[in-house]
Amino acid sequence: MLLTLWSPKGGSGTSVTAAACALVLARRSAGARLADLAGDLPAIFGLASDPETGLADWLMAGADAPVDALARLAVVAAPGVALAPWGGSTITETPTHESGAVLAAALLDSTVPTVVDAGSASSPAARAVLEASNASVLVVRGCYLALRRAVHNSLLDASTGIVLIEEPGRALGATEVADVLGRPVLARIPVRATIARAVDAGVISSRLPDALARPATRLLERIEFLAENSGVEV
Repeated sequence: MLLTLWSPKGGSGTSVTAAACALVLARRSAGARLADLAGDLPAIFGLASDPETGLADWLMAGADAPVDALARLAVVAAPGVALAPWGGSTITETPTHESGAVLAAALLDSTVPTVVDAGSASSPAARAVLEASNASVLVVRGCYLALRRAVHNSLLDASTGIVLIEEPGRALGATEVADVLGRPVLARIPVRATIARAVDAGVISSRLPDALARPATRLLERIEFLAENSGVEV
């Protein structure tokens, strides 16, 4: 199973949402893999340094890149969570759509569910992974600029639904966002100080805030990556 999270605008919370989904999957199943196409996940998990080699290097190897090398690239981000980092410290070219399609096929062949942080999905490779996913979810804040960009992004057509990052004072709520984008809001994540503190301190793996764990669980249930649990609400 392959879930890709993306946003039309940077700073919308795709990386934090991806991390939460992987942590929930690891705790509720036999483990999870997290593929970082945006480059922020090592910091979110509080790793001592960014791995120099990762998915960027694998993608640049082209269609002949060995699938088993993906496992060798992975680092342990949390119990049960294998993180395939972006790496690419010496990469100057943009990975192609073809290499992204090969990566998607390799990720789909995994024995554990994989969550992809595609960031803004601006590269051809990221778009290929998103298009091949079992579910792609748009992470967006309820602001006019983000919605305007999302409406004009062709990836919206391939999206299963929306995760709404709810900020105090926003005029646009879940109903308005769903109406504008024509996709259901699958989960709502409130902007809370507890989430910010866990991310800033790099302790999200050991202290996943309930305000983040509950909507991540709800999202995974609604896209059928987890069995439905009636005790969890959006």
